[in-house]
Amino acid sequence: MTLTGMTIQPAKLSDPAVRAFVSAVNAHDREAFLSLLTPDATMADDGSDRDLAEWIDREIFSSHGHMEVDNESNGGRVLLARYSNDTWGEMRTKWQFVVEDDGRISRFETGQA
Repeated sequence: MTLTGMTIQPAKLSDPAVRAFVSAVNAHDREAFLSLLTPDATMADDGSDRDLAEWIDREIFSSHGHMEVDNESNGGRVLLARYSNDTWGEMRTKWQFVVEDDGRISRFETGQA
């Protein structure tokens, strides 16, 4: 059970791109998610670069990924969140985002916090 007030609602996140990213993950909206990324976007998980398309399918969309954001910093481009999916259950994670001038995400990194 999530206690209200302990998490930051996605609509309240500071950075518009990150706010849309979290909302797309939680809505399981692959099309909206992909529209937020630059064509050459990259990502890393626990310090290792991963294949973006394969990773998001496995870790987010086919496994019902969900983010509960506990804290944001660096103008909303660094999140501490409880991330859960059907594969791994819930874990504390850190997410860092690089957002380009056009408002799209060119890189994100995640890992256990």
